[in-house]
Amino acid sequence: MTSANDQSRAVARRAERFQKVREAHQTETAEDYVELIADLIEQKGEARAVDLAGYLGVTKPTVNSAIQRLQRDGYVDSAPYRAIFLTDKGRDLAAASRERHSVVREFLIALGIDPETADSDAEGIEHHVSHNTLKAFKRFLGTARRKK
Repeated sequence: MTSANDQSRAVARRAERFQKVREAHQTETAEDYVELIADLIEQKGEARAVDLAGYLGVTKPTVNSAIQRLQRDGYVDSAPYRAIFLTDKGRDLAAASRERHSVVREFLIALGIDPETADSDAEGIEHHVSHNTLKAFKRFLGTARRKK
């Protein structure tokens, strides 16, 4: 039989896990946008709202709202009818997001997942993987590389 204290602790742990998921969802959009903006700047020299809308499969007003939030939060610089550029903070977030995506993707491939599926799955997992789990993935990948 579990005590009231054990049940209370279990409820608190579960609430904490759900809180972490909600926080990850809040940053997920920002990470996707800054990562795509960085990719577009590398490929085309600039990122435009119309390009973001096309790549993300959303409307231009949706992109404009997201860009306003990113600008408010200090991730991008933009002006109406102009290209969108990352701030230092935005570049840092894009780099961290790319790194997580790469590690998760490599880990899934090491498990035998085909590269296309691993890339698709990594897109979702990268936003929710904890720092400790990511470190474990890196350790696993380092060990797997040494065994080859």
